[in-house]
Amino acid sequence: MTSFFKTSRFGAALAAIAALTLATLTAPAAASDPAVLAQDHPMGSQIRKHEGGDRNARKAPPEPGVEATVAGIDVSGWQGNVDWAYWWNQGKRFAYVKATEGTGYRNPYFAQQYNGSYAVGMIRGAYHFALPDRSSGAAQATFFVNNGGGWSRDGKTLPGVADLEYNPYGATCYGLSQAQMANWISDFSATYRARTGRDPVFYTSTSWWSQCVGTARQFAHSNPLWVARYSSTVGALPHNWSVWTFWQWTSSPIDQNHFNGAYDRLQVLANG
Repeated sequence: MTSFFKTSRFGAALAAIAALTLATLTAPAAASDPAVLAQDHPMGSQIRKHEGGDRNARKAPPEPGVEATVAGIDVSGWQGNVDWAYWWNQGKRFAYVKATEGTGYRNPYFAQQYNGSYAVGMIRGAYHFALPDRSSGAAQATFFVNNGGGWSRDGKTLPGVADLEYNPYGATCYGLSQAQMANWISDFSATYRARTGRDPVFYTSTSWWSQCVGTARQFAHSNPLWVARYSSTVGALPHNWSVWTFWQWTSSPIDQNHFNGAYDRLQVLANG
């Protein structure tokens, strides 16, 4: 009886330690930072708010329907200082880090996250949460590049991302018509390319793109698509894209993504 009691208490203690460790690794550690609370909208946060999202851990990854994938994560100020060794050991080989939002917010944890993911061996890149009603696409692309969103041909840096999703402050499409939104995105893309030599990746959901951009044709041939869909399949893609490059498939216990291809193809994307 005594032995069983001690064993049970020991097992319970181990379980408690494991739960605490997982909570520490995955909880929004920076939630007390006023700047993060007020201005940091993580990638997919508004898509999950409007379309529903996966906040429950999955028993196994989905079947992406392609021959090979690479696993990665994305983070923002809400994750604070990230334990990159932990995520490397979980099999994650790339990461995207939020750099900026609009023209007034810079992730205060960007250096730790961007440099830390690189140091552990990941191929990493930066993303910008777009606020198309605040300033021009050119102004936001410039702010992004000037604050961590640049690119270099070092084999470890992915092209920057324009995070295009529901307006956290009001109208779904930021008060813009589909033509105006397409022009804003084109302005961002052209400016980013002029500054870096790379076309930015577009992160979005099919539903938001259909509502706010529609059937604009000027993007799919050059801009890689990062689609958000919290399901076991990718589903329909935005107009004029026939293939996805990244897929954000769950937000539990952290935003997780597939790259569509083997590791050497991810390296090709990094190298341009």
